Amino acid sequence: MKAFKIKTKKLQGSKFSIVNKKATQFYREIKNKTKRRPYVRSVYFNKDKVFINLFWEHLFIKENWRDRTRRLKFFPAAIELIRNTRFDPISKENPNKREEILHRFAGITGDNHQFYVQIKEDKRKGQKWLISFFPEDE
Repeated sequence: MKAFKIKTKKLQGSKFSIVNKKATQFYREIKNKTKRRPYVRSVYFNKDKVFINLFWEHLFIKENWRDRTRRLKFFPAAIELIRNTRFDPISKENPNKREEILHRFAGITGDNHQFYVQIKEDKRKGQKWLISFFPEDE
């Protein structure tokens, strides 16, 4: 799988409160552009919307604060990857729900950290949801 190189660097900070503040501010900028569910448009999916609010629910299910912080550092980079990538992801049908397709994109930040973004696509409705993003094992 090809990794898409982006300009955005990962967020700085080691405490969850610092990283969360920066990521939430970035999320709020996207959220304030719409009255309904926050989304970004993806070049790969022909400018279709990819809804991003499901990620925040997924993040706060995690009990490990260090893992939350590690993932949140890549939030602006993940959004840029979703918006701009044209590389084909690894796509497979969700084994638990046959009506869903899971897409995994690879990206490299401006400071050379590799990470992955997972998007869930509903076959019936055609909606796409950002599920998760995470760095390659360091």
